Amino acid sequence: MTDEETEKNYRSSLPGVLGLLDTAISKIESVILALGVLLMALNTVTNVVSRFVFGNSIMFSGELNRILIIMITFAGIGYAARHGRHIRMSAIYDALPTGGRKVLMIVIALFTSMVMFFLLYYSVFYILDLYSKGRVLPSLGLPIWIIYLWVPMGFLITGIQYLLTAIKNMTSRDVYLSTGVVDGYKDTETEV
Repeated sequence: MTDEETEKNYRSSLPGVLGLLDTAISKIESVILALGVLLMALNTVTNVVSRFVFGNSIMFSGELNRILIIMITFAGIGYAARHGRHIRMSAIYDALPTGGRKVLMIVIALFTSMVMFFLLYYSVFYILDLYSKGRVLPSLGLPIWIIYLWVPMGFLITGIQYLLTAIKNMTSRDVYLSTGVVDGYKDTETEV
């Protein structure tokens, strides 16, 4: 199954409300990422055609791509966490027996979740600071603070995802990198 098929048919393996939350976030992330990438491609191609055919670039193209990059980046960190795709340094982790890996994965997921919530907290203050300055994008005229709303949303979604990963590891027999990815490397990794 391809990544697109997996994401389209994603259903959380968590029970009850946690599973519904996980599945809902997955659907929202998919839409945000797909629309963001498509809009960025369309905007870039349109700007290139405009520049070479008509001799003028689209004035707001760079600003729009900046907004889309921020959106894709911060929606993407939650997506990567959901699919166990973040970079890991695992020399010590790999040397541990299964029980030790499980405990370490719970600690890592809880710590990462706390870091994401900490960054969420400070990103809100950053946005409030931007709001108080009243700066706007030159071409689009949008207040700058609006384009950074994706930052706390990304940290929130990622923090929730790591918290759900910790809960999944506490309530299941196997070791999970995320709520749907069992621990292992490419030859042994399986998505559930």
